[in-house]
Amino acid sequence: MEVALAEAALEKSVSDLFGIVMAVTGNTLMFDDVLERLKYTLGRLKGVMEDIERSHKEMGRPEEISALIEQIKKGEDRVKKYSKLPWWKYPMRFHYTSKLQKLEADLIRFFQLDVTAWTYRSVSNTWNVVSDTLARMHLAGVGSCAVPEPPDFTVGLDVPLKELKMRLLKEEVSILVLTAPGGCGKTTLVTMLCRDQEIKGKYEGNIFFITFSKSPNVKVIVQEIFRKKKEQVPQEFSSDEDAISKLKQLLNRMEQKSILLILDDVWSGSESLLDKFAFHMPNYKILVTSRTAFPRFPFRYKLEPLNGKAAMKLFRHSAILNDGSSYIPSEDIVEKIVKDCGGFPLALKVIGRSLCGQSEMVWRSRVMEWSNDHSILASSTSSDLLVCLQKSLDFKDKEIIIKKCFLDLGSFPEDQRIRVAALIDMWSELYELDEDGIQAIANLCEITNRNLASLLVTRKDASEVGIYCSDDYVLQHDLLRELAIHESSQEPEEQRKRLIVDISENKLPKWWKESRQQPISAQLLSISTDDKFSSSWCNIQASEVEVLVLNFQTKNYTLPKFVEKMDKLKVLIVTNYGYFHAELDNFQLLGSLSYLKKIRLEKVSITSLFKSPVQLKSLEKISLFMCNIGQASRACTIQVSDALPNLKEINIDSCIDLVELPAGLCDIVCLKKLGITDCHNLSALSEEIGKLVNLEVLRLRSCSDLVQLPKSVTSLSKLSLLDISDCTNIRKLPKDIGNLCNLKELNMKGCMRLREPLPLSTWNLEKLKLVICDKERAELWEPLKESLPSLKIKLAAKDTNLHWLLNRL
Repeated sequence: MEVALAEAALEKSVSDLFGIVMAVTGNTLMFDDVLERLKYTLGRLKGVMEDIERSHKEMGRPEEISALIEQIKKGEDRVKKYSKLPWWKYPMRFHYTSKLQKLEADLIRFFQLDVTAWTYRSVSNTWNVVSDTLARMHLAGVGSCAVPEPPDFTVGLDVPLKELKMRLLKEEVSILVLTAPGGCGKTTLVTMLCRDQEIKGKYEGNIFFITFSKSPNVKVIVQEIFRKKKEQVPQEFSSDEDAISKLKQLLNRMEQKSILLILDDVWSGSESLLDKFAFHMPNYKILVTSRTAFPRFPFRYKLEPLNGKAAMKLFRHSAILNDGSSYIPSEDIVEKIVKDCGGFPLALKVIGRSLCGQSEMVWRSRVMEWSNDHSILASSTSSDLLVCLQKSLDFKDKEIIIKKCFLDLGSFPEDQRIRVAALIDMWSELYELDEDGIQAIANLCEITNRNLASLLVTRKDASEVGIYCSDDYVLQHDLLRELAIHESSQEPEEQRKRLIVDISENKLPKWWKESRQQPISAQLLSISTDDKFSSSWCNIQASEVEVLVLNFQTKNYTLPKFVEKMDKLKVLIVTNYGYFHAELDNFQLLGSLSYLKKIRLEKVSITSLFKSPVQLKSLEKISLFMCNIGQASRACTIQVSDALPNLKEINIDSCIDLVELPAGLCDIVCLKKLGITDCHNLSALSEEIGKLVNLEVLRLRSCSDLVQLPKSVTSLSKLSLLDISDCTNIRKLPKDIGNLCNLKELNMKGCMRLREPLPLSTWNLEKLKLVICDKERAELWEPLKESLPSLKIKLAAKDTNLHWLLNRL
């Protein structure tokens, strides 16, 4: 309450001062310059204050706000006095101008430094409360109920938009089904509808966008709606019926407000779930998008494929390079290709991009090849569209690796973000790509260029030493995932090199349950299970598997017994897509795997790993993302260096219960890379870290409770990269930082409290090539450029909002 009142008072003070400046600016000619600047500054800060009030209802630093309010009140008096300054006191304007300039500077400093640091501290203080919600938003297709952004370029949807809006607004319509084949733009049309001014006005703040998907989880959907309304999120429901009951109570509390619930991508067979959300309430509507028409719902709108003119326009847009230099053949060839695409926007974009930049002979050759294929003119079903999309997978021989990478994306569940770091782990072993991910990201860029997936790079910090992609991810259209699975499933299961298995409840595939099953020859095995799976595994002979991807949603998950027979397994990726952390058991099975090099665990508790010592002598890299490890690691009695004698890289990301490094990690002398990022409760590093004499990369990104670096860090003579970006409480660099004789890159972006002069030893950093920081920190480094001629100082873009946090979703 104290913080909320303080925020309200601050916002009022800024608004009052802004009003006074506005009033006097036009009448006070002698101060027009400084007043105009102050007016501009206050105008910007009013918007910031609105954001702060929305984001910090229950967080903040009231004492800091009170001090600023006092300054603003003094400023109001000064502006009033200065506006009435008589002409004969004109010489005093210089004195008054300096006072106004100081007020402006104080305002800017507060919002650039204190509010930013305050924001990070507030996030740290509340991280434990929201962690599970954020984790679900990161891992689940449900998201945060926010309406996605429509594509930058759309065509042919103006008329459907008007017609859909007209039907939705009809009084008798309670459930409206928007139906069309996959790839027709149903979701795009709905996102445009949500941005229509009339719809926004009617449903202001009460539009809930849910990706329903193939295996919807009613409990999670309801929890996300609670979060969208900033209500206390129920931690557990006894059943789906209990969740629906709680949701109805929430909606009833919203009085007479109009509510729009959007259920996107509802699959056939889910009609009964739609009934659960169909409450008989005034001003409450449901908009469903589906490939199935659901005939028992009377109100439907069918989105037709694009007409010839619109289809041609979209295709040309996709087939032309950004600089407009791409070759486009004669009209008859283009018309033939566009006609074969059947008006499907997805097909037009994907095939257009596949031909972008190609010569006339390639275009003609493709038309000849495709002319013998099945046409999609007579039908608009998903299977026909898959035939169309297959044409975009016509890669050259030297590009076959890109096609393989695209097919691998089908290993991850639909509607989920695919972490780039996980793909790098897979591809570095399957295709012998570089460990740093340069080739992997290049392949992803090519896949994105062909509109086969979307690569989202969330961090854009320049680096000359290494790539940081922990926050980056890939999104893929459901239909394109189907295409990848379809292309990977042309041989019998036992002969496939890439075997992707989706298990609903406990229904194992028939081939798996057969008593006389043949050994499978897959190098990549992906098994996805839902929240009803009981971990009752049948045996499987998979000794050729090199990469195993396990995706699940249950609270407890047991590694399959057959894993211990995977003699060639090199990479294990285990991801929990459920709402809560899951306990992971059967770690001891991994002890028999002599080739296992990389393990990546997401959203799991790994108590059993510390309870039952497992020697993983070949393991080189372990990544823990959103895992519970702190309590278990503190109770650990095993000698970590003995269990992991060849470990070279550790990544601990968003592990909120990590207060200190697990005991024994500093004894792993062969360790080369250590990353601890977004661990907001990590308050200190042990002095033992100096024992990691072979460490080359140390990332301590966004550890907001970390106050200082231990002195022993300066003994890491092989360290080439040090990243302390967004460690908002670090106040100074170690005195002997100059001992890091091989340091090439230092990232200190967002270190707002690091204001003390740099240690004298920094002059000894002769190999330092790049420092990434903000303007104020850059001023500390400028004097060193004369003695360090190769040093480049890069200013990081200012970011005074919580967008960095949304990247964890």
